[in-house]
Amino acid sequence: MKKINLNNYLNSLLKFVIFIFLFFVLFKANINNILSPFAFGMLFALTWANQKVYLLAPAYLVAGLLNQFSFENAISLLCTLFVLIMPYFIHILCKKNMKKWEFGIFAVLSQTAQVVFEILSGFSPILSVVNIVLGTLFMYSSIVIFEALIIRGFTNKLTSLELVSLFTIVLSLSAGLVNLNIYNFSFLKLFVSFLILVFAYSSTPILTLLVAITGGLGALLSSNNPMYVTPFVLWALLALIFKNHHKIFMIVGVLCVEVLAGLYFNLYTSFGIVEVLPLILSSLSFFLIPKKVLNEIAVIFNFSKDRLAMKNVVNRNRELLHKRLGNLAEVFNDMNIIYRNMLKKNMTREDVTKILNEEICDKICSYCPERNHCHRTFQEDTKKVFDELINVAFDRGRVTLLDIPSYLTSRCKQTSAILGSVNALTSQYKKYLTMMSDVDTSKVLIADQLLGISKVISSLSKEVESNISFDTVRENKILDELTYHNVVCIDTVVYEKDIHTEIASLVVRNEDSARLRIEDCVSKVCGCKMALYESFPSVRPNYTVLNLRTAPRFDCIFGIAQKTKENSKVSGDTYSLVRLDGDRILFAISDGMGSGERAEDVSEISISLIENFYKAGFDNEIILSTVNKLLNLHKEDIFSALDIGVIDLRNGIVDFIKMASPVTHILNEDGVKVITSSTLPMGIVEDLNPIVKKEVINANDYIIMVSDGISDSFENDEVFKEEIKSLKIKNPQELADAILNKALNQNNGYAVDDLTVLVLKIFES
Repeated sequence: MKKINLNNYLNSLLKFVIFIFLFFVLFKANINNILSPFAFGMLFALTWANQKVYLLAPAYLVAGLLNQFSFENAISLLCTLFVLIMPYFIHILCKKNMKKWEFGIFAVLSQTAQVVFEILSGFSPILSVVNIVLGTLFMYSSIVIFEALIIRGFTNKLTSLELVSLFTIVLSLSAGLVNLNIYNFSFLKLFVSFLILVFAYSSTPILTLLVAITGGLGALLSSNNPMYVTPFVLWALLALIFKNHHKIFMIVGVLCVEVLAGLYFNLYTSFGIVEVLPLILSSLSFFLIPKKVLNEIAVIFNFSKDRLAMKNVVNRNRELLHKRLGNLAEVFNDMNIIYRNMLKKNMTREDVTKILNEEICDKICSYCPERNHCHRTFQEDTKKVFDELINVAFDRGRVTLLDIPSYLTSRCKQTSAILGSVNALTSQYKKYLTMMSDVDTSKVLIADQLLGISKVISSLSKEVESNISFDTVRENKILDELTYHNVVCIDTVVYEKDIHTEIASLVVRNEDSARLRIEDCVSKVCGCKMALYESFPSVRPNYTVLNLRTAPRFDCIFGIAQKTKENSKVSGDTYSLVRLDGDRILFAISDGMGSGERAEDVSEISISLIENFYKAGFDNEIILSTVNKLLNLHKEDIFSALDIGVIDLRNGIVDFIKMASPVTHILNEDGVKVITSSTLPMGIVEDLNPIVKKEVINANDYIIMVSDGISDSFENDEVFKEEIKSLKIKNPQELADAILNKALNQNNGYAVDDLTVLVLKIFES
């Protein structure tokens, strides 16, 4: 508790000292050495802004006496404080808020003693009245800015009236500080140079120039000396020129102007280290101000580094899009559930046999004259025979006369009809089961697609859920950097898409859009490697929009080598290599069973479906299950061996999905690593459970993917591995050609099957 009280006392003491200095400066401030209306106006304004009266009153008295120690001045000061304190506490006791117009009346009455002493000393009554009016107006002006900053805080842009009030205070302080020099140390330079640096960094160029001019006019108002206007404006100009660079450049620019003004242009009566010291101190103070504080100051000038208005609009739209996408994802998920609930549940073998048994009895035996005798005397035996015949028909496809027991043929005259009925009914039911299975497969296929769409939309919803952080500082730096390199850029936006990705969108002239220097400039400003990923014409004629984003850690180049089977017109092997969203690359080989046009069609269908599904953002499991069901729906056998790899270039992780495909090799300096497969080809079985194997790759790794025509050319996988290991080729295309030639050499240059080699080389981005 004592520590808290001590802190309160220290804070109060610091405020008391600041108030003394503030009032002392305002007592020094005057207009043409005649009128001095600022001190009492500031006293009443600070009181209105809820500053402690018990600190303001003694500070005002001490400052006034330090400025002019006399009996008359002491009485005037005490009269001012009495008229302030008495109504103040009366309103507090009465619990009644004071109106501004009432406060103005008390401010006027507080100067009664001052006016009396001025008149007695021969001072013009008219000037005394003017002094009071100006002081009251200054009070109201100060109240306006104090309400904005002290009461409301640094959360809203200042209005035009509030900016006028702020510059009025700057004018009054400059008028006082010009009269406050200690051994040629100028407090005016200290104050104005600090304001110029802060305004240049946090506000607009116009406001920066205005604060410089206001500081010079304040000095002119009090001392009738215009010498400060020119250097102040030059300070502002140099600070503005370097505002988009580091703080230190702004500081150096201002100091250089001061040295030139003093030494070369002789603007000051004397110039030395003491005259430069105020700028050094103000520059040091500005340099130590945290960026966060300067950004908060920028808000009140509507020059926030985050472009709050644009940020709020964009992020609000993203929030609405996130909600709508979330609702849409739920709709597709509900549809997926509905389709799965529509699946027919097949009857058991026993139930089907019982139904067919009853139908045969009803169809054949109902018109037989021996029906009653047969089914009563030999009921169990007859039912058993029919059940066995039905099961044999299901298993073998049909029944013959040899399948009927001799004891039944000896007494039944309908054996031929029974055989025909059993074969016909079982055949019809098999067709029905096949049809229902296809219908259910189609429903599952649709349900899988609906589930996949739901997941894709849900993923998009999560992607737009996070807010975008814009970076105005980097935008301005990019514009400056591009201009320096003669690239005409009329607009740029820089923002963070996520913690890993920064996006920069530039609008440049068409003739500049292909210049490689653009990526270098943007990378330099953003502090990371930026890569161009999209360009399209701007709505403004003769300009192009370039979109750049953070380059991933890795990138790759590839080589492909193929050879069609001898005496075959087309290859049954198809390969794919596409860049996906999120800095991922899909590479795959599809090998349709056999060779020729039919195998080519199967492999192209498979690889095209997989490629498009991945581009759309579907999961591995849904993609492969869907493609498998589509191939399985065909009445004829359509099989395809698939070898798929997906590289995440940001972290170097590869997902391998292999279905009846040959081994894949990862070649590096440490040796060769083998990725194997043990699953069936695509399209053989209805239910497919693909296994995803994850591997970590590094720079200078080679991923070698081949079709079975290559791997089968070697004696076994170990021999193939040793052949790859023996190759010392660095270029991926040359490596792919070398592997193809080795496979051909194993068969004396004869291609016994379609041959495909796909090689990817990974390197640091």
